Amino acid sequence: MNEALMQAAVDYAQEHESEWDRSAAGVFGVHQNDPAPWNRTWGPLHDRGPACGVVVAQGRTLATWGEPARADLTFSVAKLYLALVAGVAWDQGLIRDLDQPVGRQLPGIGFDAGNNALVTWRHLLQQTSEWEGERWGISDQADRYRAVTHGAPPAGKKGEARALQTPGTYWEYNDVRINQLSYALMVLFRRPVPEIFREFIARPCGCSEDWRWVGYDTSWVDIDGRRMQSVPGGSHWGGGCSIGALDQALIGQMLLNEGSSRDGRPVLSQDWVRQMREPCALAPYYGFLIWLNHQGKIFPSLPASSFFGVGAGSSYTWVEPERKMVVVVRWLNSTYADGLFGKILAAVDG
Repeated sequence: MNEALMQAAVDYAQEHESEWDRSAAGVFGVHQNDPAPWNRTWGPLHDRGPACGVVVAQGRTLATWGEPARADLTFSVAKLYLALVAGVAWDQGLIRDLDQPVGRQLPGIGFDAGNNALVTWRHLLQQTSEWEGERWGISDQADRYRAVTHGAPPAGKKGEARALQTPGTYWEYNDVRINQLSYALMVLFRRPVPEIFREFIARPCGCSEDWRWVGYDTSWVDIDGRRMQSVPGGSHWGGGCSIGALDQALIGQMLLNEGSSRDGRPVLSQDWVRQMREPCALAPYYGFLIWLNHQGKIFPSLPASSFFGVGAGSSYTWVEPERKMVVVVRWLNSTYADGLFGKILAAVDG
């Protein structure tokens, strides 16, 4: 590693901190850009820390900056964590067929009628479900025609009604449908999703206990006589997963190791981690709730083998298999992401 180049990369990250305010009461979050009535929160948000990050290569921590132990909001990196929880269900045999309609296994939770009855686990994980309805008081229409940094531009204005397509034939990044997936996983396990994540992912990966994953004020339900809260796969309307960059790096290391923790402990099957990285036919830059650097199109400075958890703000968990490297970057102005990643790569190669 070239230490001077790495310090230059760290300086670059800190110089290009997110334009969001550090106070959640200011210019902060995704909901503020939504059309009414969806331009508000249903769950809590909290103030953020400074730009921070971690670089790990070959199992060695090469750099840290900011406050990497601080449990901070991850926004849509939490989708990656939902995919890991789905992997636990797969490995335990709770999901036996990803192409089975969810409603056949879980009747009565919104997968029973019309095209919703055709929605499969794979559709939900690849964001091709076209699921229609409300979850926790928010309509899926709120995220129709949503533009995302790394996806194809939408053909309409966010929040406008459009004719829905047959599940599996249209890709759309939609947080309400992700919340429906999270709810389905909770019903499948009969336990809160954060509880599953803690027991089967975070602790086996060696993460600290200083993280939390919370839902909306409206997302409490009773299952088998127990009161539990469904959690979102992000913080679009509040709530979400707050976790430190050091813990995120441990989870990234597990993905790099194709299912094994840093110390070799089995966490998820190699089969599931590889399935997560298979490109969606409709959006080859997307797998199971992760972004793929397909043909180097998302980040031209990086190998096509790289994959990411990405959250607004911006937050990245970058896994680079060719160099056995995991990089976590928090609160970066996304305009400078490719530049920063290229600098980190040059430093590691230097």
